[in-house]
Amino acid sequence: MKIKQIGFMAIATIGMLSSCSSDLLDKNPTTAISGETFWMTDADARMALTGVYRRLQAGFYGQGKLWLDTYSDNALDRHSYYGFGDLTQGIVNSTNVSDAFYNTPYAGISGCNFFLDNIDKAPSTEAQKVVYKAEARFIRALFYFDLVQAFGAVVLYKTEPKTVDEGKIAKSSKEEVLAFIHSELDDVIRDLPDAAYAGHAVRGSAQALKTRVYLFQQNWTEAAKLADQIMKGGKFQLYQGGYQNLFLTATQQNNPEIMFSTKYLAPNNPQGGEGVLVEIGWYGAIAPYQNLVDAYEMKNGKRIEEPGSGYVATDPYSNRDPRLTLTIKVPTEKYINPDGSVFEESDPLLTGYSQKKYVNLAMLPFNRTKTPMTDQNIVHIRYADVLLMYAEAKNEVSGPDQSIYDALNAIRERSGVNMPKVNTAVYNTKEKLRDFILHERRIELALEGHRYYDLKRRNLMQSTLTPLKNPGGAPLRFGEINNVLPFAQSELDRNRQLVQNQGYN
Repeated sequence: MKIKQIGFMAIATIGMLSSCSSDLLDKNPTTAISGETFWMTDADARMALTGVYRRLQAGFYGQGKLWLDTYSDNALDRHSYYGFGDLTQGIVNSTNVSDAFYNTPYAGISGCNFFLDNIDKAPSTEAQKVVYKAEARFIRALFYFDLVQAFGAVVLYKTEPKTVDEGKIAKSSKEEVLAFIHSELDDVIRDLPDAAYAGHAVRGSAQALKTRVYLFQQNWTEAAKLADQIMKGGKFQLYQGGYQNLFLTATQQNNPEIMFSTKYLAPNNPQGGEGVLVEIGWYGAIAPYQNLVDAYEMKNGKRIEEPGSGYVATDPYSNRDPRLTLTIKVPTEKYINPDGSVFEESDPLLTGYSQKKYVNLAMLPFNRTKTPMTDQNIVHIRYADVLLMYAEAKNEVSGPDQSIYDALNAIRERSGVNMPKVNTAVYNTKEKLRDFILHERRIELALEGHRYYDLKRRNLMQSTLTPLKNPGGAPLRFGEINNVLPFAQSELDRNRQLVQNQGYN
């Protein structure tokens, strides 16, 4: 862990976190506070908590999360921002795995531990501290879960090491880290408010994360049970104001479907880098594969290759699942600038497609002047995911039943999507329904950063990548050892107690 990078000033810097208007955490960044005068008021405690949340604006917790879909069969990382060009060709070693997989979550964990180690100094009420601690512990559990998904066994820090040498310790087993995550989330679920999400983690956020961990472990019974609790709790629902609006700033605020997200606020706290409007909208940096486009059903609910689907190869984008053209810009679509001219991407699109999800067309034309204006919140958990997790887990427990079909149909029939119900005469066995659920999961959550981990937990990466080639004609590959990533050589050099994962030099 890069302890030397994690100082008090980074934790205490005022950030943005949307909540009620009177909350100090609503403010944009303005300054930093001296450690000698900190932890003196409840406002200091809330400011420090904001520093914890701001850790989510880096790596695969900010807009970089969307690039995780380019380590899958969904899309191409055309500029290889995160090195997925090599990784998807099976070139995976201790020198080319992005720091975002390792350093970013550990920096976040360090921030969480610093907060938890010091929050009792503040004069906040005990009730306030219970909630503040639960929020930080939730975020820490999120970081640790992503580390486990990427690397398996990892170093476990429950408190902040006092010295660099104290941080040089061996890995804990995957099972030990997962047990810690579950224990933390159990406490967090008890301590967080049972409320709708408005910027701070709530009980439903933690319940959904714990459900996701159970899914990773293939503990189907507990996953189905916890997802069902969320569904019956009534705090969240599918948003009926337009599928695309889940990913645009104005309609994300107090959205009943969003359960946890990374928050931004323009102009002082926009997305990092150049932001999605430039990187995705202008550069076309995430280029969906034809394979993903072909996966979208026809409007009648049939796959394009099915008899009676109505698919016409010369008019391939008509009468399709509306989520196709709400997620992906297809070649027949033109973006029109305010002056009536046709918007042009900075470079030709390598697959013919670009990502549309998260791109606000009201801000055309896209160019670097839009970077400080780009503040779409990056959604980590939404209620549709809970319904999908319930359907997947419940099907594994007991096979098809009406509750599963109801969960899937709610997603498919939402306003603006209006797809047909699941064909129960066709998808009437556990195996057939499993395939349908994973397909529906791919479509509903496309280009949101979930596909890589979904394929890995189902051991499907190799079978889905092998049939594909990148635009240069190189076949995609995924070796069995790549189910866990290698630690960077720099981390091995820094911590001699850290042992490289099996199969890597």
